[in-house]
Amino acid sequence: MTKQELHPYVGMWVTEGGYIRHELLPNGRYDEARGDRQSAYRGSYKVTGNYIEYKDDTGFTADGEFRDDILYHAGMVLYREER
Repeated sequence: MTKQELHPYVGMWVTEGGYIRHELLPNGRYDEARGDRQSAYRGSYKVTGNYIEYKDDTGFTADGEFRDDILYHAGMVLYREER
C-alpha cells in the first residue's frame, strides 16, 4: 500500500443535494460526476496533510482543503458520503 492510499480522505465527497460528486480513489485518481453526467472530469490528485491538489486528464489544475471532515474546493463545499 502506498502513502497515497493511506490518507483518510479516500471515498465519495458530494455537494449538498448531490449534484457534484468527487470520488477519490485509493490509487491517486479521481472521478467527478455532475448531475446526470457520470465521469464529467477525471484525473489524478495528491493529498498532503489536509491539502488536496487535482490535475484533470486535460491538464487543468485545482486545489482544495479538508477542514472538519468537509472538503472546500473551487468555491464548493463537499461532504463525505456515508455508505
